[in-house]
Amino acid sequence: MQKTPPPLQVGKGNGRKDVIRSYVILGVVLVLAAVVLSLFPDRTEAAAATTMQYLREMVTILPAVMVIMGLFSVFVSKDLVVKHLGKTSRVKGMVLAMLFGALPTGPLYVAFPLAVALRKKGASIANIVAFLSAWACIKVPQELFELQFLGFQFMIARLALTVVFVIVMSLFIEKTIEWTDRKAIGMAAIELDARD
Repeated sequence: MQKTPPPLQVGKGNGRKDVIRSYVILGVVLVLAAVVLSLFPDRTEAAAATTMQYLREMVTILPAVMVIMGLFSVFVSKDLVVKHLGKTSRVKGMVLAMLFGALPTGPLYVAFPLAVALRKKGASIANIVAFLSAWACIKVPQELFELQFLGFQFMIARLALTVVFVIVMSLFIEKTIEWTDRKAIGMAAIELDARD
């Protein structure tokens, strides 16, 4: 009898390995920061001020994001997400994902936990990428500033090209991830067969 391994899931880690990897990344960043600051000691004060500004921003924004994620996980059903943003949602799902990404304001790192929550509820990879891409480069307030400073033709041309490339990129990334997942599952199945 052939055993099939479970599919790979976004956000599932190995616990201890993830913690160790996080500490290693933090250590590398701190070492790089120390090296850069030792090479440019005159920039230390500006770097410290910028770091404190980002920390203050994160401390004020992230609690609200956690509350939103909690409300989302309780009040939004998996069936609703699958229906409107899942694999079968097609064009409607892509449009909704881009709208959800274009409406809010705030830094991009706020969107990552929301994207993980959407993925866990059944949103497709393509719609997650469209959501993140729209959050990064198709924001309504940003479009209004662009219209004011660069003109209507520029705004429409950039927006149209951005939407086209976001769609292409979303579909490409989804196909790539599906292909690598199938390959990984195939390798795991071969390993299971070899053990039997």
